[in-house]
Amino acid sequence: MTFSEILFVPIVLFLVIVAPIWLILHYATRNSANRRLNSKDEALMEELHESARKMEERIHTLERILDADSPNWRNRT
Repeated sequence: MTFSEILFVPIVLFLVIVAPIWLILHYATRNSANRRLNSKDEALMEELHESARKMEERIHTLERILDADSPNWRNRT
């Protein structure tokens, strides 16, 4: 038996069993680490949430003004 024949079975076993499991576990742990928000992302999310809340208040105020000035404005197309 030659050296390549001796290494054939362990190499095939490694490629069929060990390598796929290794890759799956590697990318699973890598993706779970990337899913968490860092402090900059959390601050940005909080800022966006506050901006959305202010915009919602403004929209409600504008709708109240329009309701008072022109009650049928919602029915117009």
